[in-house]
Amino acid sequence: MADAESRPIDRLLAIMARLRDPEGGCEWDLEQTFATIAPYTVEEAYEVADAIERHDLTDLRDELGDLLFQVVFHSRMAQEQGAFAFDDVADAISEKMIRRHPHVFGAEAQRTSAEQTQAWEVIKAQERAGKGRNESLLDDVPSGLPALTRAVKLSRRAATVGFVWPTIGEVVAKLDEEVAELKVEIAADDRAKARAELGDVLFVVANIARTLDIDPEDALRATNAKFARRFRHIETVLKARGKTPDQSDLAEMDALWDAAKAAEKSAAE
Repeated sequence: MADAESRPIDRLLAIMARLRDPEGGCEWDLEQTFATIAPYTVEEAYEVADAIERHDLTDLRDELGDLLFQVVFHSRMAQEQGAFAFDDVADAISEKMIRRHPHVFGAEAQRTSAEQTQAWEVIKAQERAGKGRNESLLDDVPSGLPALTRAVKLSRRAATVGFVWPTIGEVVAKLDEEVAELKVEIAADDRAKARAELGDVLFVVANIARTLDIDPEDALRATNAKFARRFRHIETVLKARGKTPDQSDLAEMDALWDAAKAAEKSAAE
C-alpha cells in the first residue's frame, strides 16, 4: 500500500492493485472483467451528471471520485494483461488534448468556440484515417451511447459532409411528416410499423435538438424532473384529502396537475 506521503492518485492506484491482488485481494474485484465493470462505469457517469443537475458540489466531488475509480479499475485490468496502464491512459489523453488544441499549444491563430467545434471534428476525422478507421464516417460513434445522444452524434457527423437539412423549419416539417406516418400505423394497430415510425420521430427530434444546440438528454431530464415534481404535488394534495392516486380519477388529478403548473409559472414570474 502506498504511504500517506504519496500523491492521492498513487494511493488510489495502490488500493486498486491491492484489491486485484490474487494473494489476499477482494474476491469480487478479482472476478470482474471489462464487460462486467462497464455497466458500473456508465452508471457512475450518469451519477456525475445527476450531481451537476442538482448543483450539489459535495456529491459531485464524490461521484467524480467514483468515476475516476472506474478508470483506475479498467486500467488495472489492462495492465494485468500487458496492454496498458493508468499512466498510458493519462499520457494518451494529454497528447490528444494538445493535438486537438493547436491554437492553444501550437502556433495556430486563436479560434472562436464555433471554429474550435468545427476544427475538432476535422482533427478527429484525421485521427480516424490515421488509425485506418475510415470505412464510414460514422464508424466510431459508440453504439453504447444513450439512443438520443447517439442520434445527435450521428446526424452531427453526417452534417460535416453536407448531409443535413439546411434550416430548422425543414427539420420541423420533417417531424410533422414523421408524426403523420406514426398516426397512420397507430390507426392500423400495427405495432411493428409504429415502432419503426416512432424511432423516426425520435431521430428527427434529436436533429431538432442538434440544430438548436440543445442536449436532448438534458432537456428530457429536465422534463422528467418537472413531471416528478408535479406528480408529487398531486400525491401531497390527495394525501391531505385522505386519498391515494388510485382512489382518485383522471379529472381530479389533471386539475391538481394544472394547479401545480400554474403555481410554478407564478413563482417564476
